[in-house]
Amino acid sequence: MESLLVYPPVLLALFAGLFTWFVTALGASLVFFFKDINIKVLNAMLGFAAGVMIAASFWSLLAPAIEMAEGGKMPAYVIVSLGFLGGGFFLWLVDKILPHVHQGTNHREGIKTSWQRSVLLVLAITFHNIPEGLAVGVAFGGLASGSPAMTLAGAVSLAVGIGLQNFPEGAAVSIPLRRENMSRRKAFFIGQFSGMVEPVAAVIGAAAVVFIAPMLPFALAFAAGAMIYVVAEELIPEARLGHEGDIATIGVMFGFTLMMILDVALG
Repeated sequence: MESLLVYPPVLLALFAGLFTWFVTALGASLVFFFKDINIKVLNAMLGFAAGVMIAASFWSLLAPAIEMAEGGKMPAYVIVSLGFLGGGFFLWLVDKILPHVHQGTNHREGIKTSWQRSVLLVLAITFHNIPEGLAVGVAFGGLASGSPAMTLAGAVSLAVGIGLQNFPEGAAVSIPLRRENMSRRKAFFIGQFSGMVEPVAAVIGAAAVVFIAPMLPFALAFAAGAMIYVVAEELIPEARLGHEGDIATIGVMFGFTLMMILDVALG
């Protein structure tokens, strides 16, 4: 694996982003085989995705950020707290401005518009996946810092974890759209589109920390805050639709455990 270090971190981030997009497309492709999905299965998948993101936010982002920020001019907890809250605030601001609609509801948020529901759903999905791409990009971009807290194995484990939770996410988007009588091809396109933004966000995140190395602890915490905002705003509420909250909670526990194992074993 260490042989990959000969490649620029931004290029590695691009490859990792393409991988997470590919896994999203694989999940979305299930729409060609299934028209419906059991609500318990859907909630479990969304809960699993939430668990992975929560674990990744700490093990792969916040913990290295704290370690790297220690010994600086400002206390580590100040830098990490500002970054974490900044990531959440940025996503909250985008949430208030960007027109979108949440999966499973007809409630429209953001600036009022006459756009079709399918367009608003694509915007919501895209908005959801930007933090994941940024997190992967920042993790790979951090390799350029030479800090012991940032390792190739840790960045790879984050990309693998994000990819794993993207598979059920892709299916959780495309199959319900098929249930609403959308064509399989269009439902697949919207489902895989949710991951299309991740390679772009990964490259932006990696480039930012490569060229502005001192901001790495803040950037790691920023990505973690953005991911936790998505979990609290999108995944957990959607995973509890249909009064099947227990199965979603179990999904969260398994997702968190798997991501923790990946990070500790590979990182």
